[in-house]
Amino acid sequence: MRVRQVAGGGRAVEVAPERLTRWFEGFARRNGGVARTVLAADEVVVHAGDGTTATVAVPFGPLDVSGDHASLAIEPLVEHVTRPRRIGLLLVRLGAHSMGVAEGDRVVISRTDRHLVHGRNAAGGWSQHRFARRRDKQAREALERVARDAYEVLVPELATLDAVVLGGDRKAVDELRADAKLGPLFARAEPRLLELGEPRRSVLDEAAVQARAVEIVIRHSRRA
Repeated sequence: MRVRQVAGGGRAVEVAPERLTRWFEGFARRNGGVARTVLAADEVVVHAGDGTTATVAVPFGPLDVSGDHASLAIEPLVEHVTRPRRIGLLLVRLGAHSMGVAEGDRVVISRTDRHLVHGRNAAGGWSQHRFARRRDKQAREALERVARDAYEVLVPELATLDAVVLGGDRKAVDELRADAKLGPLFARAEPRLLELGEPRRSVLDEAAVQARAVEIVIRHSRRA
C-alpha cells in the first residue's frame, strides 16, 4: 500500500479495490466509528467519530449514486471501483516510454522504447549552448517517437477503452498534449498522474495495478 504526504496536511494511501471495504472498516475502528458518509458524483467523504476524514476522488467517474448517510455507506463506491475495466496506459519520461492496454491487472497490449537524451552539461561558454541545443533536439525527437507510438498503439484502441491513465514526468506528458492527433487520447485521460520510475515493461505491469488502486486522503481533526 503506497503512502505519501499531501499538501495542506494529512496523507494519501492507495488501496486495491478489493480491499476497500476492509480498509474502511479498519478506519472506523481506529477513529471512533463513522458519523457520516457523503456520496457525490466526483467525491466520497467518510467522517469518523473523532473528526478524522477519509476522502476519495472518485476514479473513472462519475459515481452514479449520491447521498448523505449517518453511517458507513461505501457500497456504491466499492461496486464502482471493482467493476471490470479496460484501461489505456501511457508512461512517459525523456529517457523512455511504455504504453499499453490493461484488462484488470493484466497488460494485454504493450510497446516500450528507450530514448537517448543527454543530461544537462555543467560546462560554460559556447560548448554549453551547443550541448543545450543538441539536448533539446534529442528531447524533441524523443517526444515525437512517443507521440507516434501512442497514435499507433493507443488511439486505435480508444473505442474499446473505459479510461486512459497517465504516468511518469508531468512536463513530458504536458508537452505531448500539444500534439493535435493525440487530442482524443488525452480527452479520455484520468486527472491523476501515476508516480513511477523509468518506464520499462515491468513498470507497465506495476502501472496496471496502480491504475486500479483507490487513493484515499486522510486528514485528522485539529480538535484539542
